[in-house]
Amino acid sequence: MDQCENSSLTEFYITAFPTTGTVAIFIFVGVLFMYVTAVTGNLIIVTLICMVPQLHTPMYFFLCNLSVVDATYVSTILPKLLSITLTEDKKISFHGCITQLYFYIFCADAEILILTCMAYDRYVAVCTPLHYVQVMRKQVCIAMAACFWLVSAINPLMYALLTSKYSFSSSHQIDHFFCEIRSLLVLSSSNTTSVEMVLFVEDICLVFVTFLFILTSYVSIISAVLKVHSSKGRLKTFSSCSSHLTTVILFYGPIIFLYIKPETEQSKGQDKLLSLLYVAVVPTLNPFVYSLRNKEVIAALPKVIQIKQKT
Repeated sequence: MDQCENSSLTEFYITAFPTTGTVAIFIFVGVLFMYVTAVTGNLIIVTLICMVPQLHTPMYFFLCNLSVVDATYVSTILPKLLSITLTEDKKISFHGCITQLYFYIFCADAEILILTCMAYDRYVAVCTPLHYVQVMRKQVCIAMAACFWLVSAINPLMYALLTSKYSFSSSHQIDHFFCEIRSLLVLSSSNTTSVEMVLFVEDICLVFVTFLFILTSYVSIISAVLKVHSSKGRLKTFSSCSSHLTTVILFYGPIIFLYIKPETEQSKGQDKLLSLLYVAVVPTLNPFVYSLRNKEVIAALPKVIQIKQKT
């Protein structure tokens, strides 16, 4: 098999989805709608939280971070997919691919860690409400945020640097709609065993361990909610967690199914659709999940409008 050193490799080809006729139009319109909705919705959430003092609480602090990540997530991947669908030009430069890989892993790691922090916040709020103000004080929240941003920034740097050093076979077609790490490793003619082992360990530690932590938190939360005597009190207590729980299910569901299902040639299409769920659909739905089910966010919108009108 012919090998191509990275010094001469200048581009990859992203196969993406079928882009012929009516299918291409539907894909373009659907992806464009998700992209515009996700960016607009998440920026509105960030603006509301920053401008309304009543939303300056730990729960909304982490939500603000989540919205920033979601807006970055879709901006990393969807514009290129839109370009491929519209122009049928599937080329992406080598450095552009490595950059997209970095920001994809960065956003995925940040999303997971933020959702874990939010689960801990809800656990403290429901299970130890008397200590909530002391435990989730401002300094603690900032320290938690600094940690997950730092980890999220450093971790993908390792994959980006290693991948950029690999040699690739004569086929440079990435069988995905973005530069996903496993799709790139398949193309490499170098020995990728070490990276694959690190990926496997990270999947266990970052995905499954954090998911178990969130699951354990919600078992404790549900147990505490069931001890509330008033049905109205139970509903009010659990409603504060329902938005986060919905996001966790939507985000972790496709990822876990993606890793536990058997890998076959026929599953490539399923992989793309499952990836689209947590890369695009979840960031699009998050603003609606957190605003439509949250009276504080809805009440904050008129206040921001009034502030804008005065200025």
